[in-house]
Amino acid sequence: MSSITIIGTGNMARTLGARAIAGGNTVEVMGRDQSKAAGLAKALGDGATTGEWGAAPAGDIVIVALLYDGVVPAVAHYGDALAGKVIVDISNPFNSTFDGLAHHEETSIAQEVAKAAPADASVVKAFNTVFRHVLERGRPDVFLAGDNAQAKSRVEAFIKSLGMRPLDVGGLKMAHWLEGAGVVTVGLANHGVGNLDFALGITELPA
Repeated sequence: MSSITIIGTGNMARTLGARAIAGGNTVEVMGRDQSKAAGLAKALGDGATTGEWGAAPAGDIVIVALLYDGVVPAVAHYGDALAGKVIVDISNPFNSTFDGLAHHEETSIAQEVAKAAPADASVVKAFNTVFRHVLERGRPDVFLAGDNAQAKSRVEAFIKSLGMRPLDVGGLKMAHWLEGAGVVTVGLANHGVGNLDFALGITELPA
């Protein structure tokens, strides 16, 4: 199983932390508000611990569960404390009307994280196409992108421990299109599907 640090104390941090522990992984929680981090760790139970904001994470995989505009600043703040870590960006940089991306270039939050992270850290984009309550109760496909094959393999193993299927979409530049897929999920929720009780997935034809 994996050693996980979650940076953030919101709903996605809580959901991923709970699923991680249920899957047999160890979990450390870090937040700017130490009392909130400690409260989340206590709520997760099963040995979940609390780390100090900005200190070296205990986990080999560091999930940044923050709103998109806080992800790169947090990674920059941690700096060398993230050396050698696998950093997982789960954010969706939606615009104000939720029908496009907040950035206007062909980049992604994950690609910007890679610029801010230590050179020997690896960045993986994952989980951004799954609504929180589906992640909490379902077994969706989880798309991921990254440039380091070993880092992706470790994230894939973590995803499998949650009872979900990891699907590799390619290098980190594909994170831009995963963020676009996040926009598609919102469009489907508002129009074609009409609710939030679904996730994007792959249907394979029988052999």
